[in-house]
Formats: sequence, structure tokens, C-alpha cells
Amino acid sequence: MLLVPTTVGPSRIQGLGLLAAEPIAAGTEVWRWHPVFDVFVPDAQVAALPETARDFLERYAYPAPELPGGLSLNLDDARFMNHSDDPTLETVGEVCVARRDIAAGEELTCDYGAFHPELRDAIRASGASAGGPAGRGN
Repeated sequence: MLLVPTTVGPSRIQGLGLLAAEPIAAGTEVWRWHPVFDVFVPDAQVAALPETARDFLERYAYPAPELPGGLSLNLDDARFMNHSDDPTLETVGEVCVARRDIAAGEELTCDYGAFHPELRDAIRASGASAGGPAGRGN
């Protein structure tokens, strides 16, 4: 669940990204897992969905190490957060914290490898991460 005001807008990484709506100080909690805003979908339910729904989950959901056997889906705009090898946020367990001061309008990014190392490796192998042509995107 997002804990700071954000907007969704064009990303220099790929497609749409999550942007800070106002300045965020280093150390500020920006996102925290919450069962109302972050839904767990078991693998068996994912497999039973129509292809278009599975495609949506493939794009926006992610495997969470603390919840094996399924995918976690952010119901708020956190699902627009792109990957960066030099992210603005640091993932610490179920919390994302600003690594440094973040300006209003700056894209909020995380390192997908913090919770899904294989995805980060695939992004790097494709040459698609912040600073490259694209990140796993929205």
C-alpha cells in the first residue's frame, strides 16, 4: 500500500511509471505490504484464469518470497513501479523506503531482484533496466 502521494505518468524506463507527487525525504516509508491493497493469488487460481487475466498478472503481479506458491498483486498504483539497478527505493522485508531524497515528479523505482532475482537477471540479460532501453514495465 502506498504511503505517500503519487501519480502515474510516462516513464523514461518503460511505458508508465510511478512518480512522486511531492518531495520525499530519504528514509521515508513509501510502501508497505497490506492485505487490503496487496492481494495474494495462489498458483492454482492463476492457472485457472483466462489467458487475458493471466497476462495481466504476468505484467503486474510478482512472486513474493514471504508468500510462496502464488503471486502478489498491488491493487493501488504501486503496480506501476518499474525496476532499476539504481532504485530510488530500498526494499526491506515488507517495506520500501526512500534510499535518498526524491524530487516531486521523479520516478519511484525498486530493484525487482530484492524479491525476484530471476526477473532482475532476465531484465539485465535483455539490456532492459534503468539506464538501458527499458525495464520490466507498465
